[in-house]
Amino acid sequence: MLQSVCKKEKQHETNYRCVKPGETSDINVENIIILFLALVIDFTLGEYPRPLHPVVWLGKVISAELRVAPRSGRRLQLAYGIAMVTITIAIFALTTYLLLAYLRGVNPIAYVLVAAFFLKSTFSVRELRRTALRVKACLEDKNIVTARLESRALVSRDTSRLDEPHLVSATVESIAENTSDSLIAPLLYFLILGVPGAIAYRVVNTFDAMIGYRGEWEQLGKFAARLDDVANFVPARITALIIVLAAWICKKDMAQAWRVMLRDHKKTQSPNAGWTMGAIAGALGVQLEKAGHYKLGDNHHSLSVSAIDFSRKMVLVVAVIWSLVFILTEVIYLVTT
Repeated sequence: MLQSVCKKEKQHETNYRCVKPGETSDINVENIIILFLALVIDFTLGEYPRPLHPVVWLGKVISAELRVAPRSGRRLQLAYGIAMVTITIAIFALTTYLLLAYLRGVNPIAYVLVAAFFLKSTFSVRELRRTALRVKACLEDKNIVTARLESRALVSRDTSRLDEPHLVSATVESIAENTSDSLIAPLLYFLILGVPGAIAYRVVNTFDAMIGYRGEWEQLGKFAARLDDVANFVPARITALIIVLAAWICKKDMAQAWRVMLRDHKKTQSPNAGWTMGAIAGALGVQLEKAGHYKLGDNHHSLSVSAIDFSRKMVLVVAVIWSLVFILTEVIYLVTT
């Protein structure tokens, strides 16, 4: 007797078919294809044109919400910030879910392509590496003024007075932190919650980038900042561990990366950033510094543009490792269910 669970699924109003348990494995295969296509888009094309980029759309929505945000009243601002983040997550994640659910039932190929389009918008490897390369090129040409301008795309700190070692430090720190925010985290949430999960993460992270800091938007952005800390708690630690492994693959100091990561991760204000930055500082044997805030690692080697080279290579190694972990997880689930 055929062992299957038959569900009545209406097709063209009158036809029904029998759905076997094994057909659920299609989801796992589709996820692998979606990830592959998203990575291909990123590595070959990079970022979408601004009119087509979902994160640009998101930024415009947040900007519109901020224009009507209360300018006074701590509690009112905090409440508005909570509502703003929650509603925006719901809008973007739910819209993505409904669109993909519709496409999956109508045209599986369209579903995979659109899912890959949205997933790619949640992470960025090529642009991160290209921005770091521009900073490196400026430093090699001794054009420190342009290097300071280019580094603004990577860090939120004031770069106008940074010297070369501190520009290198800021670039390496940003690559380490963004390897988590712009790669590991969105793909982790994709693995767990599908494309809507990755979109929801990107909404939280974008809110944090725009208003999750002290100053004008402190109360409005407090909820976003705390939610971003929670969302990145696991991804940051996974990223740090992969950086340690990448240090061994790239013939850097794996033991030092592990030791400095454990020793210095608490030195940053963020509960997450210190893990990845500590790991890469240890791997390179350098000291990363944000003046007046923290120093991570030991000064065994002077900071030079070669540190940027390793950081760019590290991003690729981490991307390969994490993609393989993703695929292996899907395959294991596939063969065990």
